[in-house]
Amino acid sequence: MSETFHDGGVAVTAAPSPDEGLTAEQLAAKYGLAVSGARPSLVEYVRQLWGRRHFILAFSQAKLTAQYSQAKLGQLWQVATPLLNAAVYYFIFGLILHASRGMSHDVYIPFLVTGVFVFTFTQSSIMSGVRAISGNLGLVRALHFPRAALPISFSLQQLQQLLFSMIVMFLVAIGFGNYPRLSWLLIVPVLVLQFLFNTGIALIVARMGAKTPDLAQLMPFILRTWMYASGVMFSINHMLAGKPEWIVRVLQANPAAVYMDLMRFALIDGYGASNLPPHVWGLAAFWAVVIFGGGFVYFWKAEERYGRG
Repeated sequence: MSETFHDGGVAVTAAPSPDEGLTAEQLAAKYGLAVSGARPSLVEYVRQLWGRRHFILAFSQAKLTAQYSQAKLGQLWQVATPLLNAAVYYFIFGLILHASRGMSHDVYIPFLVTGVFVFTFTQSSIMSGVRAISGNLGLVRALHFPRAALPISFSLQQLQQLLFSMIVMFLVAIGFGNYPRLSWLLIVPVLVLQFLFNTGIALIVARMGAKTPDLAQLMPFILRTWMYASGVMFSINHMLAGKPEWIVRVLQANPAAVYMDLMRFALIDGYGASNLPPHVWGLAAFWAVVIFGGGFVYFWKAEERYGRG
């Protein structure tokens, strides 16, 4: 719309503004403006994360070093904690409840230790993920970076801790007659797939925990139930012998059980393919790809809301 005003008694008509009639969004697009803190596209988000890869690695290593810095035994607790858990479970489930049915002690002890170490990897990734945003609000509010870097970094921290702990797992396996063989090479793809799965779960609970901090209090109960249903302390095949087969297959398809069974198959001579569910590698890849991909997108969709409110 043009405007008319008088200058010394002469009517002058101003030219209409070229921006007249444009909405705020149209004006922003015209002049290259963007909302502060707006969520980038998914491709741009991945690019930003890759650009922060050195930060992610350094942050995970710093967290790993600081984790037991106040304890006298320091980093030895990385090994001692799951090993003590395995000893307690062996006493209760192996000696008192005889959950080792169908397995000799030479098989059951490395079976149990492997299960505890592998499940602890998933458990710790989830517990650190649920606090990834809510427990680092100062960092989130002070610096601009893709927030997914935090749960990914915590999952990477747990992977490094597992790699350190696996020295003991190997020693236990060898101590009970399971010497290195070609099947031990399967450990690498198993760890890669489990890491992807753990990271996906960590991303999911990180977004949920950012909105509902009380989730961190509930999560230990959920994880404990999951542990008992995953065959950490017993063989699902042997324990559920005589039960409907579909129940056995459902429990065996549980991702925690899948990764534990694959690791046991790789390490333990007496744990053969008959203990694995059908299409076990397909299941392992399915859980890794679907949970990681879905978790990443789920977390990215709330990127602009983290640290606000």
